[in-house]
Amino acid sequence: MLKRFLDIAGAALASTLLLPVVAGVAVAIWLRIGRPVFFRQIRPGRRETPFTIYKFRTMREAVDAQGDPLPDGERLTSLGTFLRRTSLDELPELWNVLRGEMSLVGPRPLLMRYLPFYTAEERIRFTVRPGITGWAQVNGRNEAGWDDRLRMDVWYVQNRSTLLDLKILWLTVAKVVGRRQVIVDARSAMLNLDEERAGMQASGAR
Repeated sequence: MLKRFLDIAGAALASTLLLPVVAGVAVAIWLRIGRPVFFRQIRPGRRETPFTIYKFRTMREAVDAQGDPLPDGERLTSLGTFLRRTSLDELPELWNVLRGEMSLVGPRPLLMRYLPFYTAEERIRFTVRPGITGWAQVNGRNEAGWDDRLRMDVWYVQNRSTLLDLKILWLTVAKVVGRRQVIVDARSAMLNLDEERAGMQASGAR
């Protein structure tokens, strides 16, 4: 109950203080990238319940000769790169926090198609609400490999407390301001979780 109270209070305060920034980013996206301004995607939340996550749009719509979307790196705009480096693209997730679908701190909500690839231990991440930031994000951000990230998610759930959440929020602000350990196109640095673990399963089968 205390965590939920702090989530509501923190998200409401941040939404109010950052309203001019949110409005400015929305206008910039509308002028530079076009509509829609927001990116929406279904992600698994607490108890693996699907919800719609909201972010600012960072990529343009572009397809190849066959009509398939171009790789993320080719669709990512200069404005989108700036938004990702500064984490401004994550601001709409405050709405998810106010709706009770996310927390300020928790394991990051990943893709629905990853669900079959978690170990039994890693599924503990779904016993809490996913977060805008988390222990894995302040310990390597998106430079860490999947095994390390998910191991840190498990550690967070097993050791979570109000003091730990406050520490993570403080470290998040420091990393965002310093723009450290940011990879704007994660796909260029590592495989997706399903690709990595499907490959491992195939190797094991051989």
